[in-house]
Amino acid sequence: MRNATVLLDRDFTIGQTDPRLFGAFIEHLGRCVYGGIFEPGHSTADAKGFRQDVMELVRELAPTIMRYPGGNFVSGYNWEDGVGPVADRPARLDYAWFSTEPNSFGTNEFIDWCREAGIEPMLAVNLGTRGPQDAGYFVEYCNHPGGTHYSELRRKHGWDKPHDVKFWCLGNEMDGPWQTCARTADEYGRVAQEAAKIMKWVDKTIELAACGSSGRKMPTFGMWEDRVLDHTFNEVEWISLHTYLNNYADDTPAFLASPDLMDSFIEEVVAIADAVAARKRSSKRIMLSFDEWNVWYRTRRPRESRVIPGWPVAPPILEEIYNMQDALAFGGAVIALLNHADRVRCACLAQLVNVIGPIMTETGGAAWRQTIFWPFKHFTNFGHGAVLRTKIVCDTYDTEYFDPAGMDDEYRTPMKDVPYLKLCAVHNDEGGLTLFALNRDLNGPMQLDVEARSFDGLSLIEATTMHDDDLKAVNSKAAPSRITPQALEGVSLNGSHICAVLPAASWTVLRFGRT
Repeated sequence: MRNATVLLDRDFTIGQTDPRLFGAFIEHLGRCVYGGIFEPGHSTADAKGFRQDVMELVRELAPTIMRYPGGNFVSGYNWEDGVGPVADRPARLDYAWFSTEPNSFGTNEFIDWCREAGIEPMLAVNLGTRGPQDAGYFVEYCNHPGGTHYSELRRKHGWDKPHDVKFWCLGNEMDGPWQTCARTADEYGRVAQEAAKIMKWVDKTIELAACGSSGRKMPTFGMWEDRVLDHTFNEVEWISLHTYLNNYADDTPAFLASPDLMDSFIEEVVAIADAVAARKRSSKRIMLSFDEWNVWYRTRRPRESRVIPGWPVAPPILEEIYNMQDALAFGGAVIALLNHADRVRCACLAQLVNVIGPIMTETGGAAWRQTIFWPFKHFTNFGHGAVLRTKIVCDTYDTEYFDPAGMDDEYRTPMKDVPYLKLCAVHNDEGGLTLFALNRDLNGPMQLDVEARSFDGLSLIEATTMHDDDLKAVNSKAAPSRITPQALEGVSLNGSHICAVLPAASWTVLRFGRT
């Protein structure tokens, strides 16, 4: 049995989690919207067509902010197509996913869905095929109270009060050659700067996120952030970053190490943003919006092989089926986000339903939880509070993480001294403590010893773990509870000293309250 020791102190913090850290993402892609959150005629659908079985699972997940309408989709989207009487809305070819978009669900339906779910809406503007003036009109439609063309159009459509959307994304993945009307860093930086100016002239209370790199392996990574922020620094509050973890090489130790590359990515983007601030002699700090992150690889093939002929409506594409080891890597990503709560102030799991989502549905049928549902639920429900600095001493291993760049070329990253334990500690507002722990040792349990200084008087509320001898096991419609958290026995408390044995290859959450 391996041993791991952890030292933490209530007074030594990384930062307070922002409520927006616990977000998710809905895109017009596959069955995420149609057959996912929205299915008029479904046995559980309400009068607006919102599936209530999905809504119940969303409320259980408790995301705090929701990004919409894309994603790649947004770079060819005319927001006007998705408002007004549904019968009058045009069907369009979607260049991003080679589908037909009926536009029967649009901005106002999305806002209504968010209000019903109790989630803050986040909107993205099209800076691919469109530009700054269109972005300003979109803000006017959503946020201006009345008396102008677009604000009165919203009122005519039945939404008298402004939507008051505060968080806006300036396009999506504009560095990617797959993007409709991709741009160079300087091209994008200039159009984003001008869009930001107009959008804030319309509503000075909004916050804006500029597009960062689509991934750490992009050939323009680093330079892209530097040039984009050089243009937009005075106009934006955020820069985005995206990461999808994978196990293409079928190398589980490397896969479970891959969340540590998220740590590196975050720290590198922070360094670049702060270098731009230094160059501008500014005390302003750009925050990070990790507005796409997840495990994704089995269905991530070249676009041509993903296409279903005939431009179908809501085709079943990118429907990743998650197994036990995917949930473990996902938990590692959760820990990476929490451990950078000082600068990663917003994050969006991509995506919410069916398309690489924690929730799966059958069109016209049932909905169920994927394996990754559980660590995301733990994150959103128990991750709020002050994230503490930890000193971890444990064994390490070396590995080489494989990620194909652009789907074709190999991209390998040597990873040295990977700790078998990845852990985060959160001190909540009630004075309690939550530990999120990933045991990356596939071969045996781990003895965990935690010295939680200044936490005398704790009592155990709950100890759960996710572990299965079959790391390829999945949840399905036939067996929706094959992988679920189970009680972890044998957790002990002696003053501020916590002891537990973590199963091999496990995700564990230990929750303590004040006595």
